[in-house]
Amino acid sequence: MRFIFDLAYLLAAVALTPMVVYRMVRYKRYRAGWAHRFGRISRKDPEKRCIWLHAVSVGEVNATSTLVGELQDRLPDFEIVISTTTDTGFARAAALYGRDLQVFYFPLDFSWVMRRAFRQMRPAICLLMELEVWPNFVQIAYQLNVPVVVVNGRITQRSFSRYSKIKPIAKSIFQKVSLTLAQTGQYAERFKAIGCAPDKVIVTNSLKYDTAQVADEVEGADALASKLKIEKSDKLWVAGGTGNNEEKILLEVYKKLRQQDRFADLRLAIIPRKPERFDEVAQLITDVGFDFVRYGSLKNTDARAPIKAPIILGDTMGDLRKFYSLASVIFAGRSLVPMGGSDMIEAAALGKCTIFGPHTFNFRQTVEDLLEGRGAILVKDPQELLEIMQKCLSDPDFTQKTAQNGRAVIKKNQGATKKTVDQIAKLLSAAQ
Repeated sequence: MRFIFDLAYLLAAVALTPMVVYRMVRYKRYRAGWAHRFGRISRKDPEKRCIWLHAVSVGEVNATSTLVGELQDRLPDFEIVISTTTDTGFARAAALYGRDLQVFYFPLDFSWVMRRAFRQMRPAICLLMELEVWPNFVQIAYQLNVPVVVVNGRITQRSFSRYSKIKPIAKSIFQKVSLTLAQTGQYAERFKAIGCAPDKVIVTNSLKYDTAQVADEVEGADALASKLKIEKSDKLWVAGGTGNNEEKILLEVYKKLRQQDRFADLRLAIIPRKPERFDEVAQLITDVGFDFVRYGSLKNTDARAPIKAPIILGDTMGDLRKFYSLASVIFAGRSLVPMGGSDMIEAAALGKCTIFGPHTFNFRQTVEDLLEGRGAILVKDPQELLEIMQKCLSDPDFTQKTAQNGRAVIKKNQGATKKTVDQIAKLLSAAQ
């Protein structure tokens, strides 16, 4: 079977090379980590047993924070190493863990590359965040008797449909997974349906509820506010993690709000999810005709914004939570367009009134929890967004109540980290 996967990967590599080269040149992506991608990885403390934790990108990396802390406390004799797939994920992991832990790019899933990676890492257990199950990776771990655990497991309807089309292949892969710790009962049933052994699937809830910091203030937010001239009395609408074709919709809604005298002082901060789109979004704002300021031009200087611009472009990484903490209302992006949504847990945990669109399939359980607890607002289209924004800005009691409910939902669902580490420790103990 590995020869089939290797051939498939080779054909895919040939087909995708032009796109990769284009993105390397145009967006400066995929330039780093090629030694890692070909399995050349070192460890900081090779004498210890190793826990290999893999998180694809920024969202998955952020969800590891409480897990890593709990693993370090409960299993101090193990070295934890962390791999990621994307450049932004690597940057975030390096910022969180680079000083103490080995952070590297996940190797390509060619069988010979993975064998080299396993020889060098010698993991005692592999933890895969959410659904990052690669065939050769799992097969080699299985042959070496290295347990593989899907942590914070989720499988969307789209992914489930794809796996269902290749169910025999999917089953041959997932039956080699030692344990699946699913976020919800629905995800658990999907994992079972595609081949995971029913007795090896456990519901633990989502780690993201634990990583969400319930707080009224965020470190560094005051400095950001000072540079951008954001006053505590300002009405600030923050749109975080926005995606293609969405900013134009948000700008049109904002324009209509500003045309009303009662909202003439409303400010908008847009923070696109992907750095390569910062310039594109800047041009969109220019086309609408509003003055705006780019935070990236101020962040690492002593300068302040020359004007109190109505629109702020958050064109930096790692500052979304600071913007959220200053918001009057938050819109969770990639949800007015069919992109699956952006994480709304962090916004709710900060006690902010949170709005999102109908396309939230990446966060379905969270959406259901928040809506059931009246802790967030779903809008179906731009017109509904306009109407809800008008209500939120003109009815502070409604806005505050929604925010309080949202925070209560987050607190209620915390506790997945302990359940997860309990299962990992149990598996490691049995493997000794």
